[in-house]
Amino acid sequence: MRAEQMQKVLTQILRRSRLLLLFFGITASGSFTNARAALQFDVFLGYDGTVREASWFPIVCEIKNDGPPFSGVIEVTPAGYGKGNTQRLPVELPTGTLKRVVIPAFAASRYQTLWDVRLLDERGKVRQEQVALRPQRQIGWEIKMIGSLSRTPSGAATLLPIKRNQPDTQPVAARFQPSIFPDNPLVLEALDAIYLNSEVAVNLRAGQINALLGWVNAGGHLIVALEQVSDITASPWLRKLLPFEPKDMAGVAKHPEPEDWLRAGEGVAVTLPGSPRRGQVKQGRPGVQSQDAAITDPILRSPFADLPVDAAFETAELRVVTGVVRDGDVVLAAGDVPLIVTANRGLGRVTALTFSPEREPFKSWKNLTTFWTRLAEVPAALYATTDYTGSYGQSADGIFGAMIDSRQVHKLPVGWLLALLLVYLLVIGPFDRLWLKRINKPMLTWITFPAYVLFFSGLIYFIGYKLRAGESEFTELHVVDVLRNGDRAELRGRTFISIYSPANTKYPLASDLKFATFRGEFMTSGGGQNSEAATILHTGDNFRAEVFVPVWTSQLYVSDWWQPGTMPFVVTLQSVGEDWQLTVQNLTDHAVTAAQLVVGDTIFPIGELVAGQTKTLKLTKASGTPLASFVRANAPNYLSQVQQRQNAFGARSGGQINDLPNASMVASFLGRMGSEPNGQNFVAPPGLDLSAVVAHGNAVLLAWSPDTSPVSPVNQVKSKRAAANTLWRVPIAVGQ
Repeated sequence: MRAEQMQKVLTQILRRSRLLLLFFGITASGSFTNARAALQFDVFLGYDGTVREASWFPIVCEIKNDGPPFSGVIEVTPAGYGKGNTQRLPVELPTGTLKRVVIPAFAASRYQTLWDVRLLDERGKVRQEQVALRPQRQIGWEIKMIGSLSRTPSGAATLLPIKRNQPDTQPVAARFQPSIFPDNPLVLEALDAIYLNSEVAVNLRAGQINALLGWVNAGGHLIVALEQVSDITASPWLRKLLPFEPKDMAGVAKHPEPEDWLRAGEGVAVTLPGSPRRGQVKQGRPGVQSQDAAITDPILRSPFADLPVDAAFETAELRVVTGVVRDGDVVLAAGDVPLIVTANRGLGRVTALTFSPEREPFKSWKNLTTFWTRLAEVPAALYATTDYTGSYGQSADGIFGAMIDSRQVHKLPVGWLLALLLVYLLVIGPFDRLWLKRINKPMLTWITFPAYVLFFSGLIYFIGYKLRAGESEFTELHVVDVLRNGDRAELRGRTFISIYSPANTKYPLASDLKFATFRGEFMTSGGGQNSEAATILHTGDNFRAEVFVPVWTSQLYVSDWWQPGTMPFVVTLQSVGEDWQLTVQNLTDHAVTAAQLVVGDTIFPIGELVAGQTKTLKLTKASGTPLASFVRANAPNYLSQVQQRQNAFGARSGGQINDLPNASMVASFLGRMGSEPNGQNFVAPPGLDLSAVVAHGNAVLLAWSPDTSPVSPVNQVKSKRAAANTLWRVPIAVGQ
């Protein structure tokens, strides 16, 4: 009886335990689900899903926390194999908050890459994550990209696809939502142009306006459509920026000029059927001339020359903003009414559209996409032929690496390496066998063979020590664009940092500038960064980093930055007939040992500029050198040095460029090198190449100042060897 009672009691206990476990399980599961649902973590890559090779791009993280408050860290790492930087951004997430943060990332390839983005809490636990994120589109560094801040989603700019069906070579038009438009000018630099509707401009925040102005000053092309005169009066910053002073609104009844402007676009060399050239009649069947196969002289012809007429567009009334052209050039007009006015601003340009392309008749214009394509300056040749495969090549970072890599590192010539290997094989093989046979003690090979291995290991270490051992060394080379902002300057800098380490060591780096980013060396169009992985902590819009440098190696890193400052030079350039008169005042405390001036297609030597003094020169055509000749005389040799620099063995001084002033100036105009086949080109990040700046009418002063640094060094540990040099690049408006 007692046994039966005990069994009943145990059965009841088990039933209650199961119910309790089930209850707690359901409760815990619900709590876990609620905790997960209380935290929303969304990640957006690039510009409307597009990432451009060799450029910074934004990773926008949107976090909504309806759960308990916590302090977290957003961690961004490249997914897959290979080295890559780990970036971290601290965030505070109180209950009921919605935060949007932008993390600048660098695209080291024109091919699809993956990214892991995680949200960690204080204990390092993953709270939310988005892994293996892939951009919707990834394009080459040379491909045009335009962004849109349009009034309506359908009013955003659109571009024609090129003839070649290759995803990484298609021009891209990306639309921005004003709420997530970046306020860091560095992450805008991958955009060649931005379309801004004046109605949207009124609602931009101060940080976004400053980023937009900085981007223009550093080389961007801002296209502003004027909706109403009141939009401009409500935006003083935009009114000051525009080359056009709006006054009133008017209607234009007939306007065939926009379509005529499209048809008369950039000419492309084409061969058309016609009369044969003298002595070059092509044969059809043997003994019979084929007139259909006649060869003609190539002519320049726009690929849009046969654009169909849109009669409805040409006869519909066009509402335009009338006013006065303050400066710049009228690109397109309907009669005497300006439609497109453009002017240079720093290294960039501003174009005013006195009409709205988001309203009729432009909204329904059949050729509107072609209009945007020409306005964005997509090369016309891409619409005339499929014979285009993209511009692949070595990174321009390699030029600066060859300039500042430690000279304590020497290479072992391949011939010496092969000779050493041959001697080693002879010693452990025939020599050891013949010698032991001669002394009749073959069993000694158990002793001699390890001895040979130890000896040659020590010899190799000794050779490596002699070739590479040295002292810690930190070298900086600054390429600084001096952009006028009223009476002061905005300094857009690129700091190339070479660290040589005599041991396996981690080095702390930091920058407290207004905007600053940090990355490893970008290698080639094949993708990848060569420097060892770094850990980067974003502190607002600047950074702190820790990099690992292996023993006896020299690693290259790059910091892109933006900082207000004083004007280092006052420069004026006047056109006097076919000549120029240049006046330069050096306001810095350091002498410029080498300076050159680029005007149009010519580069002129200026010589030295003494600190605190003014120099006036008259420049004639005969005293200059064609810019293309200057670049092509040096760039192929630099390409060879960059390729040698990537090889572990070679000539003792292989991979080194010793003429630092000349090389840094050549690197500023790599676009004049021309496109070469088989990847024999340089890949330049946006803004490094100033070829487009002089092509649009500006001049540029290049001034080399040795032993000078415009900002504090990023190195936080004192090195036994240190050096810093600066190339100043000053854009100049050419006066009459």
